Formats: sequence, structure tokens, C-alpha cells
Amino acid sequence: MLLSPVDLPNHTGTESHLISQAPLLNVLLVGISSIDCVHIFSLHGLVPLLAAGLMLICEVFGSCVPDVSQTIAISEELSPHEVFSNAFTLLLRFWRFDILPIEQVRNNAADPPLGSLFSPEYLLLVRNCRVTSFGRSTKDILKLKRLSKIINYPKKSVFMNSFPKLYFWYKQHQECIASIRSGLLPGGPVYQIVDALLSMMFWKLDDGSEPLIPVTLGNNGSSGSGSALDDALMKLSVPAWDILEAVPYVLDASLNACAHGRISTRELSTGIKDLADFIPASLVAIASYFSAEVTRGIWEPAFMNGVDWPNPAANLSIVEQQIKKTLADTGVNVPSLDVDGDSPAKLPLPLAALVSLSITYKFDKGRGRFLVLIAPVLTAVASGCPWPCMPVLTSLWIQKVRRWSDYFVLRASGTVFHHNRDAVVQLLKSCFTSTLGFGTTSMSNDGGVGALLGHGLPFQVASGVSPVAPGILYLKVYRSIGDITFLNKEIMSILMLSVRDLVRSELSKGTIKKTKNGMKCGQFSFFRYMACAKHAALLGASLIWISGGQKLVQSLIIDTVTSWFLSANKWKHNGEQPGALVAKLSGHALAYFVMLSAAFAWGIDHYSVPPNQRALVIGMHLEFLATILEKKASLCCHRATWQAYVSGFLKLMLGCTPRWVQEVDVELLKRLSKGLRGLNEDELALSLLEVGGIGVMGAAAEMIIVRRL
Repeated sequence: MLLSPVDLPNHTGTESHLISQAPLLNVLLVGISSIDCVHIFSLHGLVPLLAAGLMLICEVFGSCVPDVSQTIAISEELSPHEVFSNAFTLLLRFWRFDILPIEQVRNNAADPPLGSLFSPEYLLLVRNCRVTSFGRSTKDILKLKRLSKIINYPKKSVFMNSFPKLYFWYKQHQECIASIRSGLLPGGPVYQIVDALLSMMFWKLDDGSEPLIPVTLGNNGSSGSGSALDDALMKLSVPAWDILEAVPYVLDASLNACAHGRISTRELSTGIKDLADFIPASLVAIASYFSAEVTRGIWEPAFMNGVDWPNPAANLSIVEQQIKKTLADTGVNVPSLDVDGDSPAKLPLPLAALVSLSITYKFDKGRGRFLVLIAPVLTAVASGCPWPCMPVLTSLWIQKVRRWSDYFVLRASGTVFHHNRDAVVQLLKSCFTSTLGFGTTSMSNDGGVGALLGHGLPFQVASGVSPVAPGILYLKVYRSIGDITFLNKEIMSILMLSVRDLVRSELSKGTIKKTKNGMKCGQFSFFRYMACAKHAALLGASLIWISGGQKLVQSLIIDTVTSWFLSANKWKHNGEQPGALVAKLSGHALAYFVMLSAAFAWGIDHYSVPPNQRALVIGMHLEFLATILEKKASLCCHRATWQAYVSGFLKLMLGCTPRWVQEVDVELLKRLSKGLRGLNEDELALSLLEVGGIGVMGAAAEMIIVRRL
């Protein structure tokens, strides 16, 4: 009942009940925060329902004023800050706040299949939809009768403005990511909390030390350091929301003080750790602030020399070799991964501070859940930093928890694709070769989905870690590629080369015979070739859709395919044109590739997306086809490829997506029909007019009459 989403818009009556049940509530929150429980809730779709209850708990306990003096005297006393921190960190894990802003901008890359949709508004939206739909079926009515005596199931929708404190923090969190914190007015309530937090974090400094920000902070005139700490803790007897509002200013002052030499790196690390221990919910603000500062790129690097910051040298070379081996097992060979061993490794100052904070935590039942909260942020930020930041992070973490070495090596291996475009191309080729069975590794000999995706994440074997399937590796790294505009051209080129390699492999096996007029299929039928070509086209379309969503698909159809047909001949290999069999298969594969990409992006019916959006792109592509059929532009590809593509694409439209045809301009359909007759595709031309609707009935009737004469 405590975690059920009660009638939240009028939740004032539940505050006293929640506070009275704080001990039990805290036990439940700690239990749910375990890794397994969070995973189970996510799998069963319970996250949106739980999130609303967690927001209420955060709103209530984050607004409570703790009795600091009593908490100091009695260590067993349960503080509202503790309950708030447990609920808040669990909510943030459900929210997936660790996804960086650059990924949130690109969430249309696979929206909704793989996009980042776990914002607080989204969680409440899903919760409201489920609450509205629940209770309509007979099964739901019976369930409500059984549960009515135990819980008060909600019937009203809930929005972010139902939680004013949480909503205010959420807006501040977004502002902190977008810009540098400023505007702290001396003497205000936030200023006083900043003063108290800095005094608590750096109470061991000498009394005459220089203040951390341009005004007197830290109780420098107090009688002693112990008294300064007690005074600071007494001033921090404020609600948790007020402390979280002050945390970004505290972190900004601390980081600037360290950068200008007013405090040492050890004092910075210790102070931030004291802040996180005082109120663990501040870990969210700490991780978000440091990650935002890293992306701004305004800080000098910190040298990881073992004096000021931890030294990764003990494991760095080993990590680099493991990264090379992991990539090589997947079919990616990148020679330039070595780090200059003569110069010390370095990290951006905010990242160094965040790494130092993370390695001070012990991975136990008490503190491990907080480490799980910031670890994804840490790896995501390091992945976007210049090489070799991620190997440095991996080396430091291997020193702390050696059993996690395989996980961090895999994450560090993915970082290579952020910095090396050639590695991305090699990984894409490995995806195709493994799917079609052309790969050299044992995992890809048989081809198919099993070779592409393997068994998921790598598992431990006697000789080390099993190779990562190329498809799994691409799913883990595609978000960090950065500029994705080159993927259309590369994936399309790899698709064409895969068709050529398919024919060559069968030629070497003797299943295809060479004749004077070209190649002739033997035991290996043309239909078998078509099946393989369809598999390759499906893989290519899936990669395009996952990587860039509708925008990348639109660029593929309007720009890439058009320029491919009109540009210099792509089929020449060692100065020779391909045979008719390769050219024909390539045209069919390209037709499936374009059709599947468009279907992924805009659906096949009028319910998927607004029709005008799809009709515009498809209409532009059909306009290009009509222009070529009318011989108003010249082709630079094999004629068999062009004919196979045109007939294949239009047949797929007629058979799979007839509504697309009905959305096309009538005059354009007539032009296409006339051009198809020039290719001796009379049946296809007539079918196009038949599906086109009333506007082309006259042209269809005329064509039938001409054929009968």
C-alpha cells in the first residue's frame, strides 16, 4: 500500500501516514533498490506505477525538516533525509537520468523502439494511461473488488505540477546541464545553505584559509574546527529539497577552488565524499554537474600521477591489449590504440573528481546501490572524452574490483567507435559477413541471427571471455558514434558488396557455372540467392533505422539512393563490370532495403504516421524513378540492376503497401506506368494503375484496350 500510486493530486492527507510508517517504508525502499528487484520491475512494466508513488514519497520526506541534533546524538535515529535519499535515488534509476544530453537529442534515432523515453513526464504519462484503462474488463473489476480493502487504487491522472518541489528541482537540473550556474545572491536562504555545506565539507581547513567563493564562507572566524562542523550541521537542519537546490553552487565553488589551488585534490575528493555521505541524494546532482562540466570542455586536465590523483599505470597496458583482442574477435582491427607510456595519463578535472569519488565507495549491500546510480554516468561521460579516458577509467576500476574487468573492458572497447570511423565501418561489415556466413570466426561460420547476435552479452569460458557478437556490440555502441550521416553510404555499399561476395563464394564452391554469356545458376537456385539478399537487405534496413530513425531513412531515400544511381559506376571491381546475375540480385536487394527502411520509418498503413510526411518522401523517390524511365537523366549503374530495382520496388509497394500507391499523385502514377511499359513490364504497369484509384481509371482502361488490339 505504501508504494501504490494513491490519489496523488490530493495527497496532503497521506503525509502524516507516510511519515508514521517511515521505518517500514525505508526498509522497503532499500530492498527494492537491489539490482535484481529493479530489473524485475522493469521487465514487468511496473516502473511507471511505482514512479508515481516514489514521487509522492520524495515530495513528502524531502519537505520535512530533520532534527539534526537528535540525529547526531543517536546514530540509530532515522532521518527524513535518509528516507528521501533512498526514494529519490530509486526514482532516478527508473528515470535513467544517466543518459547524456547528446543521446536525449538523438532519441529520435529509434523512437520509440530503442529511444530514451524514461523522463519523469513520460513515466507519469504511462501511469495515467494504465490507470485510465484499468478496470474496464471483467478481470480487472474482480481484481479491484479483491484489492479494494487493501489499497486505494487511483482514478485520477497525475502530472508533474502535482509535485511542486520535485518539479522545481527537475527544471533546475535541466538548467544545470544546459548552462553554468550563476546568480547566487549573498545573504539569501540558498546562500546560507551553500555556506553551511562548504563548512561541513572543508571543516578541517585552517581557520585563516581563503574562502572558496568571493564572499566569506565556511565560518572562518569560528573558535575551532569542531565548533565550525557543529555549527554547519545545525544550519543544515533544512528540507532535503533546499539542500539539493544549493548543491550545484557548492560543487562549482569547490571545483573552482581546486582548479585555482585554494584546496588540494585530496581535500576536494574528501569534501565531495562527505557531501554524498551527508545526503546520498546529492549523488544525482554531483554526477549530473560533473558530467555537464566535462562536456563543456573548459577545465584543465588532471594528471593521474599517483600523487594528486590515482594512478592507472599498473593496468593500463593490459587494458589496451584486452581492448584490441575484444575488437579483433569481433572482426574489427584498429592498430592505433596505444597510449604514450612516457607521459602520465590525464582526465578532465570534473571527470577525475567523479572517478575519485566512485572508487572510494565499497560495493556492499549498504552503499552499492548508490554506486550503481552513478556508475552509468561515469562510463557514459568517459566514453565521450578523448582517448584514452575510458581505458584510464577501466584501469582504475580494475584495481578496485577485479571481477568487473570484463565488463569495463567491453565498455572501453565500445569507446573506440566514438573516436574511429573506420572501426565503425569494420563493425558494420562484420555484421553482414556474420549474418551471411562469410565470417572467419567460428561464431559466424553458420550465419543467421545466431551469428549476428550470439547469446547476448559475453560469458566466461576457460580461455577467457567469449567473443562479443557483432550485432550485440553495435547495439551497445551506436549511440556514441556521433556524426551518423556517413552510415547511409557505408551500409548501402556494404550491402552491394555482400551480394557480390555471396555470388563469388558460391562460384568458388562450384554451385554456379561460368558460361560464355555470364554466370548460370546450378544446384544453388536463384531463389536461394534471393533469400540471402533479403536477409542482407533486412539487416541493412534495421541498422539504418536503429542508428538514425526517420531522419536517416529520409536522407537514404532522397539523397543516398538517388546519388548512387546517378554517380560514377559503383560496380567496377578491379576494372571489371559485374555479371548480369550479380547486377540483378543487387537491384532486388536494394529494392528490399529501401522498402523495409521506409516501412520501419513510416509504417504501412494510415495509422502509423501522418500520411503527408510519408507521401512526400515516397513521392520524391517515385518522381526520380519516373524521370529516369523517361530518359531525362542518365544512369551510371548496370542496366540489370536498375530494372530489377524499379520492378522490385514497385511490386513490393503493390503487394505490401498499396496505401502508399494511393497517396501518390495521379499524374506521377501515369508517368510511371508509361515508363514501365518501356521496360516490357506491362502487367506491373497495369497493376499500378489498378491500385492507384479512381483518378487513373481512364489510363488503366486505355491500357487494357491497347493490349487487346
